[in-house]
Amino acid sequence: MYHQQRQDNLVLTGFMGTGKTTVGRLLSRSMVREFIDTDQLIVERQGLSIAEIFRQFGEEVFRRLESEVATELALRDNLVIATGGRMLLDPDNATRLSCKGHIFCLTASVDAIFQRIRQDGENNRPLLQGKDPKATITVLLREREPGYSHFLQIDTTGKSPQEAASALLKKFQALPVKGPKEGDETIDANRPESSQ
Repeated sequence: MYHQQRQDNLVLTGFMGTGKTTVGRLLSRSMVREFIDTDQLIVERQGLSIAEIFRQFGEEVFRRLESEVATELALRDNLVIATGGRMLLDPDNATRLSCKGHIFCLTASVDAIFQRIRQDGENNRPLLQGKDPKATITVLLREREPGYSHFLQIDTTGKSPQEAASALLKKFQALPVKGPKEGDETIDANRPESSQ
């Protein structure tokens, strides 16, 4: 079991089907932290599935909702956060969430992703509604690779969720703590400096 000492967030990003939610839930249990799936949070707040949000309001509205969630979560700590596949490709969202946390990008081969999303049901994935989802995955991965390359990578291909979570936790523990450490004095930005 993980012994809680650090408060900085562990943030997961990556393409759909790489295991962000599954691995994130395992990490939150072993680290005894709250788990937040940003897509699920948006769905709960809007009362609509992601596919319905895309259909009724368009991708631009969904991306705005993601930015609002990133701003909100950047103020919290001691979380495991799984983001939508494009959320942290927005540099503003990535900057916000990296201030108090480390961002890891989960990766997987095209075949592994395809198999996982087929098991999950392609209807839940608005970006894969075309005739050839595997070709769409390949194209989208190629487009997103430059953005994903900014983050620490964990390849989940051929790994069980437990193996991926264990590898990720080891990497996280080896990184320096971000944000205030437990017991540190917090600086109040609104407090005037004392004059000497």
